[in-house]
Amino acid sequence: MASDDVTTASPADRHRLVAGSFEAIAAGADPSGWDAPAPVDGWAARDVVRHLTTWFPGFLAGGSDIVLLAGPSVDDDPVESWRVHAAQVQAVLDDPQTAERMFRNPHTGDLPLAEAIDRFYTADVFMHSWDLAAATGQAPELDEAYAAQLLAGMEPIDEMLRASGQYGARIDVPEDATTEQRLAGFIGRDPFWTAPGGASA
Repeated sequence: MASDDVTTASPADRHRLVAGSFEAIAAGADPSGWDAPAPVDGWAARDVVRHLTTWFPGFLAGGSDIVLLAGPSVDDDPVESWRVHAAQVQAVLDDPQTAERMFRNPHTGDLPLAEAIDRFYTADVFMHSWDLAAATGQAPELDEAYAAQLLAGMEPIDEMLRASGQYGARIDVPEDATTEQRLAGFIGRDPFWTAPGGASA
């Protein structure tokens, strides 16, 4: 995946790329390893999928008239749960009428629906791709340019993000750290976390 594909894509195409990458990581996981620890305290690998498939439907419904249907249980089939969920989000973004819809939320203000999905959800999927890859012993290989774009947008609002409680304490990384490692450290992950019995993240 070329870097500029992600950074310059439309919200619909960026979601297609990011969600597709997440699906590839999920599909590449050892079926017996979904209960292995994840880099987020208290989470197992399947909880990364659970997080994304549970917080976003309520967020979306609360700011629009769109209701996403629940797919298979993450406990039964995390890969298919993700596929069903991601396909519904993609259908919303691919709908020509999405460009005319607004997302209204007292915490975010009014935003075009596609922009809201892109800013709050697709970016979250991208960052949690690191968690899922690390938890399942795979190399995250995040798109460096998009990681840099997100990091540049978040660093100026560091204090606000910490105060929100959505990110852990920032973890310092070496001066020669990659952009992927710097992004992981910024959102409170140890970029050198190692999956038990697996490969280094």
